Amino acid sequence: MNKPPRRRAVVTGLGAVTPLAIGAEESWQKLCRGESGVSRITKFDPSDYKVQIAAEIKGFHPEDFMDRKKARRTDPFIQYTLVAAQMAMDDSRLIVDDSNCHRIGVVLGSAAGGMATYGQNLFALRDEGPDKVSPFFIPGFLANMAAGEVAMAVGLRGPSKCVVTACASSGHCIGDALRLIQWGEADAMIAGGGDAYVLPIAIAGFDKMRALSRRNDKPEKASRPFDMDRDGFVTGEGAGTIILEEMEFALRRGARVYAELVGYGSNIDGIHITEPDSKNQGFCLTLALHDAGVSPDELDYVNAHGTSTVLNDICETEAIKTALGDHSRRIPVTSNKSMIGHLLGGAGAVEAVFTVLSIRDGIIPPTINYDTPDPRCDLDYVPNTSRRGNIDTVLKNSFGFGGANAALVFKKFKD
Repeated sequence: MNKPPRRRAVVTGLGAVTPLAIGAEESWQKLCRGESGVSRITKFDPSDYKVQIAAEIKGFHPEDFMDRKKARRTDPFIQYTLVAAQMAMDDSRLIVDDSNCHRIGVVLGSAAGGMATYGQNLFALRDEGPDKVSPFFIPGFLANMAAGEVAMAVGLRGPSKCVVTACASSGHCIGDALRLIQWGEADAMIAGGGDAYVLPIAIAGFDKMRALSRRNDKPEKASRPFDMDRDGFVTGEGAGTIILEEMEFALRRGARVYAELVGYGSNIDGIHITEPDSKNQGFCLTLALHDAGVSPDELDYVNAHGTSTVLNDICETEAIKTALGDHSRRIPVTSNKSMIGHLLGGAGAVEAVFTVLSIRDGIIPPTINYDTPDPRCDLDYVPNTSRRGNIDTVLKNSFGFGGANAALVFKKFKD
């Protein structure tokens, strides 16, 4: 039996809560100006920690977006994701009602779910006994509850999934949402994810792995992907979502289209829990390009994972060379994490939002803090200043602990 042709999926809405701003547009403008969202930690006293910096969400008050009761019972990772999803829905002007709710779904991920809620209830159990554990403990920390809360808030009845693949989570969410639309199982999807990891246990744990920057004296200089003097990533928090719609569904309702999502690649290194493998990462990028029907020389820009760790940046550079060949020497490659830190499960989605806006505006935001070239990282990383140009096709990379790899290909929409 011949399969029906795959349906096309377009991006019609964007939402983001980031260390730069509450909202996609303001975050994007600051990103293009090269502003850093990294500062000394304020959510707890970091004086006894070797790492005292993070990319925190600033000025976020959940009661501005939801009633006080919901704000009290939801973890920050749910709050960030819920707000980003509502922003994306408002941006898309997609109306959900009884006529379409069963054809609209949600795929939202997180690296670990409600870590803050888990910690609070663990301490309550230890210090005061089982009666002090909140009845909202379980729904507050489960990773899939961001998807559940969004579905309830919007009134969705279509497919619902949560992907947990560490730092690749929301990249996989967007790719899986694409497949649901391509295969005809949904007409529109809310896709992305978020995390709220600026917590004592997370900072201590990542630092014990020697994964974090200890540049406490100059927080804004700490995240420096691909730079010779990088010494680790900076933990960030936030959420990003995009609205994906089947092309005809979007056009029939007169939707404004930002870009088209044309390709998705996914694989696993299967070698080591934390050390990446450039060969398999490169194969993931090749899978995405093949899925999109795009040759390497058609790409205009690579939005990198770019964590600012010594090994990861070298491996990603090699992966890009493996997938793009000679074209890798001519294509701009940048890391948004130089300004927003590493949003973990939310990283891929927030960076996908920025990728789409790059296509819209013809702007490649810089990799800031790139001062000293590393001979092992020898591509064009667009140092410190944004660059303008025609951006038609972009590759977005996401890689996670456990060897999880995801790659997306976005393209300027042409009906």
